[in-house]
Amino acid sequence: MIVYMTNKLRIGIVCYPTYGGSGVIATELGIALSEEGHEVHFISYDQPFRLDLFSEKIYYHEVTVPDYPLFEYAPYELNLTSKLVDVAMHEKLNILHVHYAIPHASAAVNAKQILATYGIDLPIVTTLHGTDITLLGKDKSFQPVIEYAINMSDAVTVVSEDLKRETLEYFNIKKEIQTISNFIDMSLYQKTVDEKLRGNFANKEEFIITHISNFRKVKRVKDVVRIFDKVNREVPCKLLMIGDGPERLQAEELCRELGMGSRVRFLGKIRVIEKMLAISDVFVLPSETESFGLVALEAMASETAVISTNSGGISEVNIEGKTGFLSSVGDVDKMAEDTITLLKDRELLKSFKINALAHAKSFSIQDVLPKYNAIYLGLCYIKKNR
Repeated sequence: MIVYMTNKLRIGIVCYPTYGGSGVIATELGIALSEEGHEVHFISYDQPFRLDLFSEKIYYHEVTVPDYPLFEYAPYELNLTSKLVDVAMHEKLNILHVHYAIPHASAAVNAKQILATYGIDLPIVTTLHGTDITLLGKDKSFQPVIEYAINMSDAVTVVSEDLKRETLEYFNIKKEIQTISNFIDMSLYQKTVDEKLRGNFANKEEFIITHISNFRKVKRVKDVVRIFDKVNREVPCKLLMIGDGPERLQAEELCRELGMGSRVRFLGKIRVIEKMLAISDVFVLPSETESFGLVALEAMASETAVISTNSGGISEVNIEGKTGFLSSVGDVDKMAEDTITLLKDRELLKSFKINALAHAKSFSIQDVLPKYNAIYLGLCYIKKNR
């Protein structure tokens, strides 16, 4: 077997390029690895959303899907597999880190088997982020593929203890699973408020409540609107809705029905959210489930209190009565009451904000990056010594 090995690794990272937690984590991880001297190759169907930084250590390889008249649906997984083989061979990758089970891990496993026929042994690290387990995992038709992809990976990580529990519950996993939490680069988050920016959305007497998501059904964005409606009746405030997705139109319509059009701003996708979070007082995340809740952590890093559900791994991020408040899914009344409690007690709100920032620091990328480095180097040296 050919094993490409140097002190600095050539790492392939496969991720979704879209506006979501897994893509953000994969991109930030790749950038951090490149800053340590590793050569990083991003492989996806579009440039990752957060990949603004280009250097001699970062490369992007686009997966193109030709329009074959033979296929009713484009065979993306096959094209991804071929691209992985091509990049691994010609860029002499040491390791492949894929984010999400389907189609990324399954394509990586196929690519690994093809590469073996050329005498190339390429270790695969699979990171599970959530809906590949909590959503697809509940669909029996996907179960054998997901199970196989996980078990055939050389190393498997999950972003929270709750997701690890669900993975082991849904699948027959023989591979050891390691929990490595999501992370943030604390240097990106501003602790000072841009008063001019804040003044564009609210006056000095008003508070700012913010929600950021991909506006999928699981995010329950209409609950955000209902919570704000109740809070706005008690405390003068404005709501900033950041992101886009299939539920946005319904949320906008609900705002109109409730007569809150002037109190709510739908801002669409914003590439740099740190400035928006810094001007916010409370971040609301009423999701049906969150395997981790990265955006809540980003809010906390910006010294913003969090109101969220207690579903999934979010309780590992938002600490009840310290950084914010937790509620059951769909309990709009309690989430509204908790928000009102915070906004009516400025000292309590201030203490929650300070606690949020302090807790966010425990998820710094400087603490998490060595854990991935250890996995990469361990797998590469195991392969080298076989």
